[in-house]
Amino acid sequence: MSISGQPVAQFSVWDYVVFIVMLLVSVFIGVYHAVKARAQQSNSQFLLGGRQMRAVPVAMSLTASFMSAVTVIGTPAEVYRYGAIFLIFCISYSIVAIVSAEIFLPIFYRLNITSTYEYLGMRYNKTARYIGTFLYIILTVLYTGIVIYAPALALNQITGFDLWGVLVATGLVCTFYCTLGGLKAVVWTDVFQMLIMISGFLAVIIRGSVVQGGFERIWNISYHGGRLNFWDFDPDPLRRHTFWTIVVGGSFMWTAIYGINQSQVQRYIACKSMCEAKLSLYLNMVGLWLTAVCAVLSGLTMYSIYHQCDPLTAKQVRAPDQLLPYLVMDFLGDYPGVPGLFVAAAYSGTLSTVSSSINALAAVTVEDILKPNFNLSEKKLTWITRGLSLMFGVICIGMAALSSLMGSVLQAALTIFGIIGGPLLGFFLLGMLFPWANSVGAISGLVVSFVLTLWVGIGGQIYPPLPEKTVPLPLSIEGCLFNVTTPTEPVTESTWRTTSHVTEPDFRPEIANTWYSLSYLYLSPLATMIALILGLIISLLTGRGKNEVDKKLLITKKDLVCCFWLANPGDHPEDKDIKVMTDEVEDKGQENPTFSHQEVNCPEKQDPSLSTTYL
Repeated sequence: MSISGQPVAQFSVWDYVVFIVMLLVSVFIGVYHAVKARAQQSNSQFLLGGRQMRAVPVAMSLTASFMSAVTVIGTPAEVYRYGAIFLIFCISYSIVAIVSAEIFLPIFYRLNITSTYEYLGMRYNKTARYIGTFLYIILTVLYTGIVIYAPALALNQITGFDLWGVLVATGLVCTFYCTLGGLKAVVWTDVFQMLIMISGFLAVIIRGSVVQGGFERIWNISYHGGRLNFWDFDPDPLRRHTFWTIVVGGSFMWTAIYGINQSQVQRYIACKSMCEAKLSLYLNMVGLWLTAVCAVLSGLTMYSIYHQCDPLTAKQVRAPDQLLPYLVMDFLGDYPGVPGLFVAAAYSGTLSTVSSSINALAAVTVEDILKPNFNLSEKKLTWITRGLSLMFGVICIGMAALSSLMGSVLQAALTIFGIIGGPLLGFFLLGMLFPWANSVGAISGLVVSFVLTLWVGIGGQIYPPLPEKTVPLPLSIEGCLFNVTTPTEPVTESTWRTTSHVTEPDFRPEIANTWYSLSYLYLSPLATMIALILGLIISLLTGRGKNEVDKKLLITKKDLVCCFWLANPGDHPEDKDIKVMTDEVEDKGQENPTFSHQEVNCPEKQDPSLSTTYL
């Protein structure tokens, strides 16, 4: 039932046509790259595209990989209920792009590695490498389950498709083209799917502007409804979203994604030069801005339409993440193919993220577990990698079932990155910043950090945060033109627990009002700082911090001084002063083993002291 009292439209034939065409194009891209590379059985070709990728498609792939169906469905619902402060994440994206491009990228690129967790083996030992790999696999499988569940929820709301049938179909399609085409198929399908996602947002924004008589009216309604709450500088760490939680907490969280997460790092180290890799990160920053702006405007559009008849309070939808699909069928259902475009947008976000995750999971399994322990030919490794892609696809489909128990898909996804990504970020930074850090201190800091943030995360699920810290902005059902069985007063703090179906144990300990109520965005910086501080203290106490560390494993002044345009040796004939030196890889589990690397001297900075001066 729409707010006008008329039945909400259903999927038409043209909607199915648009949706199926999107699927077929995605599958075709995978098949095309599989056929094109059939004579190239190299595992590097499958996982890294032969390290010949260009900046623009990689940038769009980086954006699409984590701007998934969680963004398409979850962010507009977030803005609808909590306001446009989500747009402040654009500041975090800028910080993250600079940090990833100028600090993390130079280290990973010059080491010539496939898995980011190879670094942990080089800097610490094999145990550290295995721990990092294991945590990454857990993180990625959980996150991928969420992004498979999100569009299935949308399809179930709009079309009446069986929820679990859609879950399986989603996983199978992206597993198919990822297993066939490798990284190149993943990147180029991401490019196509990114365009579809933006098109879906634009359809909602444009149609909403027409219905409301212009975007100025949308802006005015949002302003008077308190949705334009961009600058909330409240320092309270228990508040869900403020300027500080988003800028500080969001920067740490997204650095854990773009700085060290295999799914992202694997893309930009596949670029043909360091210049292309850095450019891909900066172009990705622009892509993140564009996606965030479109998602926020979609949320404001939805609020302007439903500000007097909230479908959630009126029980027209079962969950916040079904709000935007409901809007699409309510106001775009009369335009054949447009609802199909929106569903394709949500589905595209899922395909891009799941395929990226599957490809990355296969990469870390091969590079960190199989290759160090088994002597396998390139051809065998390629077939094993394809088999692993298929296996992880099936596992991720199974994990999607768990996501139905996690509430809001957006907050669930970001919470997982805080609990697991935060400790991993501290693990890497400890090794990159401090030459005296050792494996005992690093592993101890990681374990304690993970346990503490997991404790906070679980506590927050058992004892929901205080309602005054998380209650949505006011919503009303006074303008509904149909009978509503719920009370007609706006949703406020006093009615929030009833309308949101929040339940918790009868006894609420005092710690639940502080520690468990910490903003989910602060989990990542909390975990990172615990891992860093504890790791440093234990490294000094164990007395093993005097071992000499190869300077190429550390962030040096040279990494920050070398200019953005610096490319790989040989890419530009005029760069005669670039020197390449390759040593044999030998990782036997010792504290600081030797490894393959590229020593790139900045043409304008030939002072040898730059390469030995640590930050």
